[in-house]
Amino acid sequence: MGDLAIQRALITGGGSGVGAVMARMLADAGVKVAVSGRRTDVLAEVAQHENIMAIAADVTDETSVRDMFTTMVETMGAPDLVIANAGMAESAPVGKMSVDLWKRTIDVNLTGTFLTFREGLAVMDKAKPGRLISIASTAGLKGYAYVTAYCAAKHGVVGLIKGMAVELASSPITVNAVCPGFMETPMLEKSVANIVAKTGMTRDQARASLARINPQNRFIQPDEVAETVMWLCSPNAGSITGQTISVSGGEA
Repeated sequence: MGDLAIQRALITGGGSGVGAVMARMLADAGVKVAVSGRRTDVLAEVAQHENIMAIAADVTDETSVRDMFTTMVETMGAPDLVIANAGMAESAPVGKMSVDLWKRTIDVNLTGTFLTFREGLAVMDKAKPGRLISIASTAGLKGYAYVTAYCAAKHGVVGLIKGMAVELASSPITVNAVCPGFMETPMLEKSVANIVAKTGMTRDQARASLARINPQNRFIQPDEVAETVMWLCSPNAGSITGQTISVSGGEA
């Protein structure tokens, strides 16, 4: 942990995918980590690590998010790293998109990030180095067809971190977004299944169509995103703030 500027972390959406990978990587480095989410079964599995605790929470619910941080502070102390990782994506053409899908996408991806950062900042020590990191997406840097609600939400996250970075520039707390391209996670498998169902492609064909979006013709691995987060948590990254770091093989 001597190579990191942080000692305690909270990660939303920490029960699976890149959230779980980040939690384990930080915990292996000696950081005390709280992982949160709505699925208590997967959270419990990640929390088998001696340095990880699980907290059930819903990032779209203001009281739940506040209680999440209260539980962490009372159990292990205040975080100096908060990672807003919880997210969801469903596809639909704009003309057929329901208001319910639009609201759910904005609530989880954008409002959830706002609430996580606001409540996390409220308990952080403003005099110590701290990190607020959103796991956003290349969908916050460009457009993709059929996921316009997701693009709108992630573009909103990018605006949020840029504004917060300016507000917090006089403090040692930085605010950044890591923007992966298509990443090898359960969310990717849902996208593949949707393509198969709607186009008649095979699973391999659907995966290949998504991999080709990356100029390296491959999917981003969760470890690559986690290592980027680890770098942002290093003492020498204190001047990196308000940035959108694309981990996408050159896509964006």
